[in-house]
Amino acid sequence: MPSRSAGSRASRSSSKSPSAGKAAAGDGALALPSGAPTLRRVTTPRDTNLMGTVFGGAILAEIDLAAAVEAHKTHAGSVVTVAMDKVIFKRPVFVGDLISLYTRTVSVGTTSITVHVSVWADRRRPPHESVPVTEATVTMVAVDEELRPVPVRGG
Repeated sequence: MPSRSAGSRASRSSSKSPSAGKAAAGDGALALPSGAPTLRRVTTPRDTNLMGTVFGGAILAEIDLAAAVEAHKTHAGSVVTVAMDKVIFKRPVFVGDLISLYTRTVSVGTTSITVHVSVWADRRRPPHESVPVTEATVTMVAVDEELRPVPVRGG
């Protein structure tokens, strides 16, 4: 099945941030993923760790939710997470950052759907840049009411 992303990029370019739609200078040719983010949310003090940055587990929970949303475009029934591979924490996330999670379906198997999730942060503080902070590959499995794997069916 071909990769898909949701919506258009319009919401990204309409941001009031001076560098909206641009990656941080140190990222070279890195560009925001195309399409609208699957999920967006502002980070809060409740999400912080002892270092004062957003706890990695809070980001992982958002990745899990975004992957499920993407998987439901392919499978109409229940899905569960069976693996998070290649989780890469590139930069810290700070309280007040707006995180945007972009997803695309990588592959669809008999009972599984593999989703790539890219997390970007719009920095609240100057220079108000958009930076890639985390990415992961998540494998979801279609299940029945008794949590037994079932074939993937139309979303």
